[in-house]
Amino acid sequence: MSFSYFVRMHWAAFRALLVLTVITGIAYPLFIWLVAQIPGLHDKAEGSILTANGKPVGSRLIGQLFTDKDGNPLPQYFQSRPSAAGNGYDPLSSGASNLGPESIVDTSGKPSLLTTVCSRSAAVGLLERVDGSRPFCTGGGVGAVLSVIGPRDARGNVVHPTRVVSVNEPCQTTQAPFLTLYEGVRVECAKFGEDYAIGQIVPIRGTAPAHPAVPADAVTASGSGLDPNISPAYADLQVARVAKARHVSPDQIREVLAHNRSGRTLGFFGEPCVNVLQLNLQLDHKYPVSS
Repeated sequence: MSFSYFVRMHWAAFRALLVLTVITGIAYPLFIWLVAQIPGLHDKAEGSILTANGKPVGSRLIGQLFTDKDGNPLPQYFQSRPSAAGNGYDPLSSGASNLGPESIVDTSGKPSLLTTVCSRSAAVGLLERVDGSRPFCTGGGVGAVLSVIGPRDARGNVVHPTRVVSVNEPCQTTQAPFLTLYEGVRVECAKFGEDYAIGQIVPIRGTAPAHPAVPADAVTASGSGLDPNISPAYADLQVARVAKARHVSPDQIREVLAHNRSGRTLGFFGEPCVNVLQLNLQLDHKYPVSS
């Protein structure tokens, strides 16, 4: 290989490097930055940051918790939906619980999705002073699930129960199972360490209303764990508590709430929602809570 050929090849490579650096390292980022300055896009490009007293307090696009140091809901604030991201709304741990509708039996140290939903519903009901009962939940806030043990038919269904156990109610934490009898057999509470997988797992619907007072988004986390919004139904449920804590009338809270409701995108994408952080900031500005 001649020296002149070597120089030409490297000079061509160097020119290509310069051109691509200008295009991808300067021109393209500059173009994207200029597009981000367009009205309507600028706020999103900057992270949709919300401020209070001139200080950033969060993003309109990422939810956050409104609890005290012990994790108890602060009564003067509207509460966000649950989050499975880290300890709650951790952007570095975004994700879901990955539990599905078949997760109905608690395992050692880990509640099932059903029990998680039941316990959340009971807690929200207690906080908002409404009926927190849900179908397939016990009054104590766990999944109402039985292990029915006995001979089975060709389809695998137990035909003559000989033993029935409430699998999500350990004897150490309950006085009596949520159900006394099942098909004439006394229901037992579960015992730690025993495996009831031999039985047919039977969820019991119970007498809870088909449409619970506590909305679904109050007891389930979003896929990302970062959802900043709640449904209008969940927001309406919290009005009385927030009004009492801020010493104003429910109608005054509803007025602020009405200004923070968002409809479907383009009229048909998604569902109506309420941005929790934005709502709470406006309440702090209009009806501050004295310390």
